[in-house]
Amino acid sequence: MIRYPVGTSVLHSPAWFVPFDEFAQRPRAAGVSAELDRFDPDGNAWVPQDTPAIRTPSAAIAYPDLGRRRGPGALPERFRVRFAATGLAPLYPADGTDFDAAVAGIEFVAVPYDDTTPPAVESEPRVVRLLPGTAYPYGPGVRTVYGVVVDAATRAPVGNALVEARGVTIRDGIAWLERTLTDAAGAFRLALRWEGEPAAGPPPVQVFHLTATERPGRTGAVEVRLPTGRNVRHVIEIAEH
Repeated sequence: MIRYPVGTSVLHSPAWFVPFDEFAQRPRAAGVSAELDRFDPDGNAWVPQDTPAIRTPSAAIAYPDLGRRRGPGALPERFRVRFAATGLAPLYPADGTDFDAAVAGIEFVAVPYDDTTPPAVESEPRVVRLLPGTAYPYGPGVRTVYGVVVDAATRAPVGNALVEARGVTIRDGIAWLERTLTDAAGAFRLALRWEGEPAAGPPPVQVFHLTATERPGRTGAVEVRLPTGRNVRHVIEIAEH
């Protein structure tokens, strides 16, 4: 889990978010937008809010004063934030949480407080991982493969599926991970910067095992062989397991 120092000043905010470009391995401040929704329990729906976010000098996004309500009977309110950035796709489940493509934002609760009674719960900064999408501007020389994730039964595209490749470096055995999210049409483009499993030729190839996850128990996989499969459209079929 990444811990990132956040300058919170003296502001009260029920949530602090640090957008993090996972491919570049650095916080991302420019070009990231955040949309706030409030859950309406009467209508059982999320309602967009016009509450503006603020950005701290340490690149955090926060909603100061959200939850400030005077008077007896004020109750906690449920909110969510949806992020967007050109070329990037937000990974909403927190570190250590099972992936689910249906999760559409990061939820939090704003506890009511006033000038004499501070919030009962102090919030911790949350890293929001931004994964490279199909339009991510990979630099020159970055090896990528592409394809689509579909439902094995219906052949319908699976949007927002998590596509991953894992392995270890041949020389020193260091574990590596590359991952991306599919777009609405199920398409993906995944960087493969590290070595795959060597396989005898001719010609000699490296083997990579790509997995796609829609939710726990609903996954698929495909084997990619490079360099022969570099310009092949790889299809990953999602099914129940």
